[in-house]
Amino acid sequence: MTRSSSGLCALALLLAAGQASAQRAVTPRGPLAADELAHVEVFRRLSPSVVHITTLEVARDLFSRNLQQVPRGAGTGFVWDSAGHIVTNFHVIQGGNAATVTLADQSVHRANLVGAFPDRDLAVLKIDAPKEKLPAIPIGTSRDLLVGQKVYAIGNPFGLDQSLTTGIVSALNREIDSVNNRTIRGVIQTDAAINPGNSGGPLLDSAGRLIGVNTAIYSPSGASAGIGFAIPVDEVNRIVPRLIKDGRITRPSLGIATASEGVHRALRLPDGVAIVRVGPNGPAAKAGLQPFARAGDGSITQGDVITAINDEPIKSLDDLLTVLEKHQPGENVTLTVWRAGKSRKVSAVLIAGE
Repeated sequence: MTRSSSGLCALALLLAAGQASAQRAVTPRGPLAADELAHVEVFRRLSPSVVHITTLEVARDLFSRNLQQVPRGAGTGFVWDSAGHIVTNFHVIQGGNAATVTLADQSVHRANLVGAFPDRDLAVLKIDAPKEKLPAIPIGTSRDLLVGQKVYAIGNPFGLDQSLTTGIVSALNREIDSVNNRTIRGVIQTDAAINPGNSGGPLLDSAGRLIGVNTAIYSPSGASAGIGFAIPVDEVNRIVPRLIKDGRITRPSLGIATASEGVHRALRLPDGVAIVRVGPNGPAAKAGLQPFARAGDGSITQGDVITAINDEPIKSLDDLLTVLEKHQPGENVTLTVWRAGKSRKVSAVLIAGE
């Protein structure tokens, strides 16, 4: 070793010693605050129930012309029960012909579609996995939520799995459109950050219970702007068991056809649903309801307008369908009916719709 090289080594040692002596002592952290501990505990308990969903579609290789499945999109879901049922948004799987579910332990499972209800943007998948890997998410209620309550969202924003955001219930009873333009009512608004990829994930209360399914954001940029929406859990808990049981939602029917909004306005009818056809031997026929019809001289004969079901106001066809979805075929409902300026109440037994 030359004198110059030994001098450089000595200088390097002196610089390293100086840097070591310049390091500051670490200040003890101390205990986490109570709200931090709550965040940590909710994520620790509930993140194993949250899954990453990848939808697939068939594509043809440009050179070999072989068909293969390629990723189409991604979203979030959560474990409904230990049988392997996974709940997510319908729009997460829409357009795909297959899907995979990645559990919290990063194991990947092929998923089968059990059923879907686009009107409420909900779908149920099923995977075959060991029960110990399928911790069901605790179910809460949404009817008793209050603006200002703390909420948590767990999901996979932009594909970044197992992400936690926090916020509050910003507003209640919002309305958004589903993928098929049906109105979803009673929607929860939150400022917890919800971004693309969070769709289908759980919105939780401070007790770690499911209170909603994150479904949409309002943002000019497409990223979180502090306004997110979740389908209320009371609606989810009504629909999902029916999808698991039957694979679809069988909407009860009154056995009628209704007038368009244009016809309704032209006839200057009150708020409600005007009947233009009554099916033979159906609930409406047995209840004595009459349709609007055109007489031989071209005039309109008075028919019935349904204005309420079990005292729930009906102002449009969407209202009618929403109220009927709360019931099952075979149930008896009370209709408030308007005809020629007079209202009356009649009973009808619902039948299974198409």
